[in-house]
Amino acid sequence: MTTVLIVDDQPLQRLGLRILLESVPETQVAGEAESGSEAVRRTAELHPDVVLMDIRMPGMDGIEATRRIVASGNRSRILVLTTFDLDEYAHAALRAGASGFLLKDARPEELLGGIRAVAAGDAIIAPALTRRLLDTYAYQLPAASADSDKLRALTDREREILIAIGRGWTNPEIAARLHLSESTVKTHVGRVLAKIGARDRVQAVIFAYDVGLASPNPA
Repeated sequence: MTTVLIVDDQPLQRLGLRILLESVPETQVAGEAESGSEAVRRTAELHPDVVLMDIRMPGMDGIEATRRIVASGNRSRILVLTTFDLDEYAHAALRAGASGFLLKDARPEELLGGIRAVAAGDAIIAPALTRRLLDTYAYQLPAASADSDKLRALTDREREILIAIGRGWTNPEIAARLHLSESTVKTHVGRVLAKIGARDRVQAVIFAYDVGLASPNPA
């Protein structure tokens, strides 16, 4: 059973999400919040497995709420729901610690699958969508000064894997292009995440852009 906190300032949006989540036995709605500040408070109270986080809300927005939830050390993972084409803050939300994002027009099965993936510790952004998001916003956020030290800790192979992650390649794609087994790739990816301090693959993509190992529209 995966518990979910629904965060959205629109009552009808929250109702629709609740109906969907309660229609399947593997998810349970832990509660609702209509603002970022309420999301932070309710997450601390309920400790849901997943927080479905809207971005644009009055008062504290979803980015700041995500940042505070992650900084608190709460085990809850954040899945951002965004309109994307209108929402220039999605990249910032990922950097704040969100585990991924889905579009609000995603099919029900995509949302449910995304919740399961995030609850299991995976990222749920499709490679093409990752590239589209980062192509748009990668240059707007400065790299952290500590990133260079983390980069130096990687072996040549791990750096190669990080570059591949930054390009949005899946594990099977990395295995095929680098002539490795998928199990070996999975091991390398785990080591890379640990060394750079990334919670998941999404954060690794952000890191790769920040340190210059990936760039929009590579040749």
